[in-house]
Amino acid sequence: MTRSTIGTLQSLAHAVLLPGFDGLTAPDWLRRRLDESLGGVCLFARNVADLDQLRTLTDDLRSGRPDLVVSIDEEAGDVTRLDAAAGSRFPGNFALGRVDDVAATEAIAADVGRLLVRAGVTLNLAPCADVALDPANPVIGTRSFGRSPDLVARHTAAFVRGQQSVGVAACVKHFPGHGDTGTDTHLGLATLDESWDELELTALPPFRAALDAGVAAVMAGHLLVPAVDALPATVSHRWLTGILRGDMGFTGAVVTDALEMAAIAAQYGIVDGAVRALAAGADLLCFGGEDAGEDLVDAVATALVEAVRQGRISDERLYEAASRARALGRPAPDAGDQAAPALADEIADRALLVNGPLPALPGAGGTLVLRCQPQRNIAVGRVPWGPARPEAGLPGPVTEHLVLPGAALPATEIAAARSVLLITRDRHRHPFMDETATALRRLRPDAVLVEMGTAAPDSAPAIASAGATLANSRAVVRALLRVRAGTGTE
Repeated sequence: MTRSTIGTLQSLAHAVLLPGFDGLTAPDWLRRRLDESLGGVCLFARNVADLDQLRTLTDDLRSGRPDLVVSIDEEAGDVTRLDAAAGSRFPGNFALGRVDDVAATEAIAADVGRLLVRAGVTLNLAPCADVALDPANPVIGTRSFGRSPDLVARHTAAFVRGQQSVGVAACVKHFPGHGDTGTDTHLGLATLDESWDELELTALPPFRAALDAGVAAVMAGHLLVPAVDALPATVSHRWLTGILRGDMGFTGAVVTDALEMAAIAAQYGIVDGAVRALAAGADLLCFGGEDAGEDLVDAVATALVEAVRQGRISDERLYEAASRARALGRPAPDAGDQAAPALADEIADRALLVNGPLPALPGAGGTLVLRCQPQRNIAVGRVPWGPARPEAGLPGPVTEHLVLPGAALPATEIAAARSVLLITRDRHRHPFMDETATALRRLRPDAVLVEMGTAAPDSAPAIASAGATLANSRAVVRALLRVRAGTGTE
């Protein structure tokens, strides 16, 4: 790409933006910005009704700019935008890591990629390469392949290979590693206290594996590592240019995590954070998950132009970023239907850990589901979860009761139910869930505890599903139905 095809500073500035927007169709302000060389968009659940609608939307966007970068968070698991209405059809990273079948991970990633190709997406902000070292981590959890750097590294590489084999660019995240912190960067700056030598052994191996697999993009996390730099990685020249590009040899595109997250916005503001990130070595500036609109797009573009004129950013740096961004806007040809539609169910079944013997579900109805509702994970959003929803296939009639912290259990309903399931998610992080389990067992020793996060199964009748997706929920139901059929639980 030559400078003459990129055009003016203003078009260069628009080319590095990756904003979100509201609605199932493109708003007028977005269409106007496409005419001004807007480089990309980031899609969220609010932009998706179904695959057909999404393809109509992306075709419409691309009609104004054929090389538009169309990005989305589709991690294959609890973080989904395509399946936000019902929960992901795919088991996520933690389930894939528990099964530890690299070929299966590669195949699942290819199936995710095929859906994204059908939807017109060119860049998937996945996989998570974070190693789940801190059990109290409030935002990673099942998004990680596991707690071993080697395991996470091999499955990160497999996911990259699988997805990029069908033509969708992968973006590994959250560099340099979000797994060993107890802070959600949506809410504040996360600090990693490890030394460089410790990072080399724990957080960084999965990112090196992704680079070796040819990953197209790396997402910079809002992570502070005092042993390396006094600035968060997103705005750190040391991390993005010195280490990622220099020491690690990465030549692809660097994408920021959302700049409106408090870790950046509270310290720098979105606009100045964007300028700092580009100056540090980022190529695509992501924002608009919460604050979506033309005013912010214009403010960031104007600030980038002014930063070049003031000498904070060189025009070469802006041109380089725009060139890398454009390279991610090539849509892939349709890769056809899923190669192995039964694989998702198979992996979800293999990921189950069962402590039993489990009681059989009654032949006809009477199941009470008590679902413990934790605080919402902002990255996941309001995706439904648990086996009580109709899509999971739990035999009816089924009654679901939501259990909140401090709430009393419905003792009358528990006593009357033919069977009782207690559904938890990351029980180890939420004391009220353990308290609920203890109280329930006094009332119903035959109740089954179903853990749909990363906690281990209990010693009493219990199932750990390694995720809360629709695929995992169906696997839980299948396990219970196998008991009723007399065919075992594994």
